[in-house]
Amino acid sequence: MTPFTEEELTELALGADPDPEIPTGAVPFDLGRGDGLLPSWYMPAPVRADGWRGRVIGIVILLVLGINVLGLCVTYGFPEIGFHLP
Repeated sequence: MTPFTEEELTELALGADPDPEIPTGAVPFDLGRGDGLLPSWYMPAPVRADGWRGRVIGIVILLVLGINVLGLCVTYGFPEIGFHLP
């Protein structure tokens, strides 16, 4: 199969009909939270973890960081030495 030439790609792009007709009363899709640079459907709203959930999340993060500081690797679930000696 031969690759397309630039002229062929240009002809295909100009001949494509991306969207037939947009109705005059059409409104953009919005969930009502979009006041930033990105639309509201692009990313979910941030969730605050207060109380005991926030403490548990903090402890898990500190444990993983502590394990990594000790030179262990927990990528696959079990702590193992993260480097190999020759």
